[in-house]
Amino acid sequence: MQKRNKYTEIEDFLSDESFQSWILNKIDEDGWEEWTLESRQRAKLVQDARLLLLAMKVPEHELSNSDIHRALHQTWIKIRDKENQQTLKSLKVRFLRKQFLSGVAATLFLGLMSAWFYNNYYETDSKVVTYKELIEENSEGLVEQTNNSDKPQIITLSDGSSVLLQPNSKLSYPKIFTGNERKVYLSGEGFFEISKNPQKPFFVYANEIVTKVVGTSFRVKAYSDQPDVEVLVRTGKVKVKSNDLVSKSDKEEIVLLPNQALRFLRTDLKFNKITNITQDAVLTQSVGNIEQLSFEFNDIPVSQIFETIEQAYLVNIDYPKNKLIDCHLTTSLSDQPLTEKLKIVCKSIGNNTSFEMNGNQIIITSDGCN
Repeated sequence: MQKRNKYTEIEDFLSDESFQSWILNKIDEDGWEEWTLESRQRAKLVQDARLLLLAMKVPEHELSNSDIHRALHQTWIKIRDKENQQTLKSLKVRFLRKQFLSGVAATLFLGLMSAWFYNNYYETDSKVVTYKELIEENSEGLVEQTNNSDKPQIITLSDGSSVLLQPNSKLSYPKIFTGNERKVYLSGEGFFEISKNPQKPFFVYANEIVTKVVGTSFRVKAYSDQPDVEVLVRTGKVKVKSNDLVSKSDKEEIVLLPNQALRFLRTDLKFNKITNITQDAVLTQSVGNIEQLSFEFNDIPVSQIFETIEQAYLVNIDYPKNKLIDCHLTTSLSDQPLTEKLKIVCKSIGNNTSFEMNGNQIIITSDGCN
């Protein structure tokens, strides 16, 4: 049962026969209750999975893994439709989801309706692609980083690109990029800042879509239990198309420019391009600091530059304040990964200035300004 220690998504629990037996039949041969109580975060995830499993329990029907996926998708579609019928200004998607999961009655109703709808009416040849399928298709040895904390984590890739990985998300990537492509695989949400290399394009595989870039910054949101995949561009240009694992797709390629976004409907295999993100309430509410803060500095104190980086990446920067108190810089860091930003700042300061990163902690050493 060691495999359950790696469970980070609701679907992991739903597909576990031992977990199903514990919830549905009250048989706890593998010590699920004791294991659950070892971690507060784990207990929350188990509770969410329990509610959804009870919601999808349909008499005289056994749900396969595929059934579970589709029932989840249809449930979230119902939630989204309900959101659109209400005043967007007074609603927040995360609040709705929290209310949905905490309300047992609403959960049971929506879950039963979703499973019933699938069993009776839903037929399609489209294929729901999961994170596990994607990494199994890759023949390279991949490193997997999982964020089980309640704060975003910084991941620095071998090419200098950086990824701000959100909680309950995971990223698989090669330790060193080889060949003429750079490929990573995402489950959840991450903000990417890619080092420029026109000869070696960068690909983000997330559920049913592939995002291709050369050097830019953008966000991908692709949770396996939600019906949509979202891509939002901050700088540069990206190209998005459906994955080769998806059947009956027209493989159209969508080009996105700064402040544009795309919402991919997983069950319908349809793209919805959003040319003005300010007119989309869901996207507007989800924009983070890193997508709003300006990295254009004109004669700005170094302390303020470090503070901006801290706010954007949710990191802690330790630097010799007394030595840099009178240091001002003029520089542009708008289209650079985190490590490149730090290199530019340190080079601009000069006098043996360098940095060291350890997770979300950054230490600057310096003899002062030039």
